[in-house]
Amino acid sequence: MSQTLPYVALRAFEMVVRKGNFSAAADELGVSQSAISQHVKMLETWLGSDLLIRGARQSSPTPEGQVLAHTIDESLGRLETICSDIRRKKFRDTGLVVCCPPGFAFAWLFPRLLDFDLKHPEISLSVSTDNLSQDRLPDDADIGIRYGMGEFAGLHVEHLMSEDVFPVCAPNLMPSVRPGTATPDDLTGFTLLMDEYENKSGPAPDWDFWARETGTKLPTGLRSRRFSQSNLVTQAAIQGLGVAMGRGPLVAAALKSAALIRPFSQSAQSRYSYWIAHRNSAHPSVQAFVTWAHEQVHLQ
Repeated sequence: MSQTLPYVALRAFEMVVRKGNFSAAADELGVSQSAISQHVKMLETWLGSDLLIRGARQSSPTPEGQVLAHTIDESLGRLETICSDIRRKKFRDTGLVVCCPPGFAFAWLFPRLLDFDLKHPEISLSVSTDNLSQDRLPDDADIGIRYGMGEFAGLHVEHLMSEDVFPVCAPNLMPSVRPGTATPDDLTGFTLLMDEYENKSGPAPDWDFWARETGTKLPTGLRSRRFSQSNLVTQAAIQGLGVAMGRGPLVAAALKSAALIRPFSQSAQSRYSYWIAHRNSAHPSVQAFVTWAHEQVHLQ
């Protein structure tokens, strides 16, 4: 039977379930939405069972579809791990590649790399960044710093640090307001800066989330501006382009240097955290980086 399994259709179906709709699945796989739809329909015909409950903007799996999608995801993750392990045998054991979001690399990891080099001169550490789906690791990455709720199938995952969110701005943006004393009316006339959040399973830690969690009523009619990367939000705030919803670990350095201030005293605990994900927890270089990263969190 394995010779007749429609592997391409299985992959397409699993991606639709993971992304929630045909369009996002097509973008992720680099094919047309029509091709994804045909693959899923063919799979349903082949199995003789409906796998999806199709909606205008969202599709959800049937009970049979949920079981199948979960099995495909686990199997692909295992295959990915085995293939990556085979490929990495050609690289030097002293090399280590860490993959993380661009904002995290810029604001948190880069300023600390010299400390890692001084403590581990035997490890050649390289950094790659991605802004794509973070539930898997790229083939050439040994470790991933991932942002979410810790659900990364097929990987060893451990919590690195939590995240609180709060407004930040340039010191001269609100000259008449002392840090920590701002009121919602003080936002009138300013642009609200924030990240773009996609494909997350919980409430985005944006301005609306902060307002709900802190019981703050935002003024109506405020203009907003979104950026695809958190470091762009931070830099826009430093340049005085508006008031940003700052993510604690990523604005800590700017607050410490006084490039940014906190006009409001209220903060909200994000539903998301930063996680270390990797395939081989026994590798000495991986262990060294994981231990070092936890030490850095405790020092900040």
